[in-house]
Amino acid sequence: MNRLTRITSILIRLQTKKITTSLELAKHFGVSVRTIYRDIRTLEEAGVPISSENGVGYSLVEGYHLPPISLTEQEANSLIISEQFIKNQGDSSVQHDFESMLAKIKSVLKSVQKDNIELLENRISTNSKGNTPKSTWLSTIQTAMINGHVINLSYQSGYKSEYTDRDIEPLAVYFSNNAWIVVANCRLRNDLREFRLDRILAVHATNETFKVQSDFSLFDYFASLIH
Repeated sequence: MNRLTRITSILIRLQTKKITTSLELAKHFGVSVRTIYRDIRTLEEAGVPISSENGVGYSLVEGYHLPPISLTEQEANSLIISEQFIKNQGDSSVQHDFESMLAKIKSVLKSVQKDNIELLENRISTNSKGNTPKSTWLSTIQTAMINGHVINLSYQSGYKSEYTDRDIEPLAVYFSNNAWIVVANCRLRNDLREFRLDRILAVHATNETFKVQSDFSLFDYFASLIH
């Protein structure tokens, strides 16, 4: 990657993340931290308003936006791969959200890119063997997780033919064995629990909120299950 491409990519990452560190950028681009310092200085000299704070990182000044960015042919084509995976991941709510976003992206593509995407759509498939459990709650749970909203679930147990109502504080979601799973603080059990989205019968918003655990890590959570 040449320097101009890297500097442009750094600017894109600054816009897509609230804050990022020089170490994160150095690891991502495979260069030294000193090189990142020089690249940031180049952006600042070009008039890009970058805010920096020692020990925290870099961010773009609120209100600054990049002009629309043209996609390369390979980037445009990768959208179709993503679309196929989304279609087969089982949750209709996130599928609807992705299709809405993809339509907006397609609207600004060049004519030749649109033609290529249309060709690829009929020639790429990610269908997997077996049935993927269906759900409709992922988008709602993600929103509650980000905003710290307690949600009430009507849930069917996997090992008993019984239904329970649970108030949960959603912390994370992951995809495993063809099913979406939410990790949450369960107020009924007063402990961390996992809930498969395809076993959720209904989701109801509550007026309660909880403090979002910004330091919660799925990696650490999975590691704790092993020990």
